Amino acid sequence: MVEAYNYQLLIKHILESGVGYAPKQEIVYRDLMRYTYSDLYERVQQLANALEELGVRKGTKVAVLDWDSHRYLECYFAIPMMGAVLHTVNIRLSPEDILYTMQHAEDEVVLVYSDFVPLMESLKDKLDTVKSYVIMTDGEVPENSLTDIEYEEMLKNSSKSYEFPDFDENTMATLAYTTGTTGRPKGVWFTHRHIVLHTLAGCIGLTGLRSPLRLNSDEEVYMPLTPLFHVHAWGVPYMSTLLGFKQVYPGRYEPQMIAKLVLTEGVSFSHCVPTILQMIVDNVPEGFKFNGWKVLIGGSKLPKGLAIRAMEKGILTMSAYGMSETCPALTGAFIKPHLMNLSDEEKAEIAIKTGIPFPLVYIRVVHDDFSDVKPDGQDMGEIVARAPWLTQSYLKDEEKTRELWEGGWLHTGDIAVMDEEGYITIVDRLKDVIKSGGEWISSLTLENLLSLHPKVREVAVIGIPDEKWGERPLAIIVPMDDKPSEEELRGHLMKFVEEGKITKWAVPDRFVFVDELPKTSVGKINKRELREQFK
Repeated sequence: MVEAYNYQLLIKHILESGVGYAPKQEIVYRDLMRYTYSDLYERVQQLANALEELGVRKGTKVAVLDWDSHRYLECYFAIPMMGAVLHTVNIRLSPEDILYTMQHAEDEVVLVYSDFVPLMESLKDKLDTVKSYVIMTDGEVPENSLTDIEYEEMLKNSSKSYEFPDFDENTMATLAYTTGTTGRPKGVWFTHRHIVLHTLAGCIGLTGLRSPLRLNSDEEVYMPLTPLFHVHAWGVPYMSTLLGFKQVYPGRYEPQMIAKLVLTEGVSFSHCVPTILQMIVDNVPEGFKFNGWKVLIGGSKLPKGLAIRAMEKGILTMSAYGMSETCPALTGAFIKPHLMNLSDEEKAEIAIKTGIPFPLVYIRVVHDDFSDVKPDGQDMGEIVARAPWLTQSYLKDEEKTRELWEGGWLHTGDIAVMDEEGYITIVDRLKDVIKSGGEWISSLTLENLLSLHPKVREVAVIGIPDEKWGERPLAIIVPMDDKPSEEELRGHLMKFVEEGKITKWAVPDRFVFVDELPKTSVGKINKRELREQFK
């Protein structure tokens, strides 16, 4: 009897579909490299052959340390398509944590950009499992004690033909590590099936569902501003390849290079955390305006004040939400069809919400007893999720996995409310919510309202110990050149008290002014460091 072909959802199908659809489409790296999708496919095959020569087999962990480059994109495909595992090393972790993640992953081959060669040289004696290093560079190979193998030379000497095998779609494809607010980073891994389904749902969500950022698959020029080491750059390089977008990779994030690439390459779509958007808005020359650059915002809440300032500079923004453990897409600020007749002001309010689920995602907001919150925009609970691309476990950590999946839903640790339309809005991280006198105070709500003050550039609100009330909110402000007074800020918040948006109890007792806020390795405000500093 003839058996039907058992089609497995593999990453190779993403690349082959994209190349088939847009073979002449361009991929650009800074002002240094420019080639087509067809060239990409050839180079991916060369890379696979070269890695096989180095002993890479199914299941081999291959670590990559690089800025956002065309080389990294090649690794996104070649390594998992061989059946090996791509370990995207977070280069912004401390050397101690980088060593831990590479030891924990049991990396065997390391592809390292020249900037990170000194780091690898300092760690190599402790990396017992590593057998080979390959150096990636934009110029001369630096003198080093690691290897004489150079990436471009290695590719040049390899065949352009490689037959990528079929295998089980549940094979591990990628591995990354959470930035870890407490304890060591945790290993989060995804299969080919996870990534293909995430890619398909992401494409449908961003091109098919109504939103301020709805993408036109024939016109977009994509440039990531979330690092490629961070949850597959939110999965968008895979989506962009499938859709045949022109792709632009900026290398190390430098404001001048980013601006140059946006203008010369016609970049129309990016994604980043709010602090990167803040950097862009702050550095736009007076009188200059982007032509409707679409920027998806995730990682932390998009403050309304920043969204307004971005719009004034010709940048369209929209919130999306996910986390390392969720591949990452869970929700986006999509506009339901029956809400399309809302005013622009009302749609702008939706754009800064955490949003509604991407296709195939189920989201609940639940109390401690797992009962759902009331959809009244007030009742708070934790976001829990189900989707076909969530990590099934933390690598080698059963205890944390049980906590993550308690009750058969993935626990995000994010506290949110839900409105009558089903839109959720995160009001805090479970660990950041301020518990004062038995009441919960949302630090994110206060940050959002303070961001609307014209003299506030950036703001973080934390809970600090209080003998009488347990905790009280402290607002830490990075001011504009014209610094506001505490009285101005208090008066600004009292307007929202009168409108019923916050209680008088939530208004901070103290405001502190600083030159800058500490950031985590992925650009989020580091509240743990602030709590330590101001405790």
